[in-house]
Amino acid sequence: MKIKLSIFFLFLFLSATVLSQPKKLVLGADRLIPEYIDALKFQKIGLVTNKTGVLSNGNLLYEELLKKGLDVKLIFTPEHGFNINSEAGKIIKDSKSPNREINLYSLYGENKKPRKEYLKDITVLIYDIQDVGARFYTYISTLYYVLQAAAENNITVFILDRPNPITGEKVDGPVITDSLRSFVGIVPVPIQYGMTDCELAWMMSKEGWLGKNLEARTIFVTMKYWDRKSFYNDYNLKWLPPSPNMPDVETAEIYPGTCLLEGTNISEGRGTVRPFLTIGAPFIDPEDLIDKLEHYELKGIKLLPLQFTPKKIPGISENPKYEGELCNGLSLKITDRNNFKPVEFGIKLISALRELYPDNFKFTDYFDKLSGDASIRENILNGVSPKKIIESWAIEINEFKNIRNKYLLY
Repeated sequence: MKIKLSIFFLFLFLSATVLSQPKKLVLGADRLIPEYIDALKFQKIGLVTNKTGVLSNGNLLYEELLKKGLDVKLIFTPEHGFNINSEAGKIIKDSKSPNREINLYSLYGENKKPRKEYLKDITVLIYDIQDVGARFYTYISTLYYVLQAAAENNITVFILDRPNPITGEKVDGPVITDSLRSFVGIVPVPIQYGMTDCELAWMMSKEGWLGKNLEARTIFVTMKYWDRKSFYNDYNLKWLPPSPNMPDVETAEIYPGTCLLEGTNISEGRGTVRPFLTIGAPFIDPEDLIDKLEHYELKGIKLLPLQFTPKKIPGISENPKYEGELCNGLSLKITDRNNFKPVEFGIKLISALRELYPDNFKFTDYFDKLSGDASIRENILNGVSPKKIIESWAIEINEFKNIRNKYLLY
């Protein structure tokens, strides 16, 4: 009897353990062939992807489609190229796929939108790129132009969903103003918008952002078992850097804040092994900067003094700020990512730098495009407190969330 009871309780324990374990995340790419192959069999396919376009097992999507005998006519590639080995801002030229079978057409060169002549023989587009969840990361601009071109040419677009690596829940930062729209801010969303590609594509199309009377015909291949509150590395997925200076998830977590430094004369860490987690300039006193920032009641981040010398890194950072010069600054370490607010940290950091070094610190014209609102720069220059600057976008964030709620799929 005791043996039977022991077996019974062991069975209950094992059952409870299995039930308590999270189910394995299923990507949109994992679902495409098993569930949609019949719909793709007689289509002429154009892919929009790069080397992040993989199944959970690591196999490249385009190779899997070819193995199944599907007719992949061409591949469109975003910034950084198919192999993700070109630094930010570098023009990408047309080329061939690694197996030399398929033409790769760049959407980060002469054209940022698929050209009509390239689409004339395409009946279906498939979009599959890992994003990082920040408005100024240009892959969502590529998504926008793909949807627009598809709508103009009556082509169906399959969007294969992937996790927002910095959660699908956090929303923060100013909503971009119309006058500042650019390829680093193409639609009216906050810096951190808390949506997946499927959700954002749905919003772009239904809200009329693609243009007058334009609405893309889309098929959303969603994920299974994704939790909005989760970060990318909460799952058993290998991180494939979506750009040369995005080496890990922690970099993506801080990027919506420290990327704002690209619009200043402060190094954002390009030319080091920890871009966006390393910041500095020759004129900074690290201890003074730490003291100043600690008065802003930072949460979820550790600041350490650091000296570093930015260096040219081929394919990653060809011309970093202060190349070859000794910089003084900070090494940043996220200690509580659930409570850390990267956009707020970025505003506090830049405010502190401006207050401590008014004669040395400079904004560039690029800052307004990144922040999306010229008043952010103006308020910092006028000595407005970070708290008030952060409060200034509260109303528009709530308005955005009300729109966003209509398009959440998870």
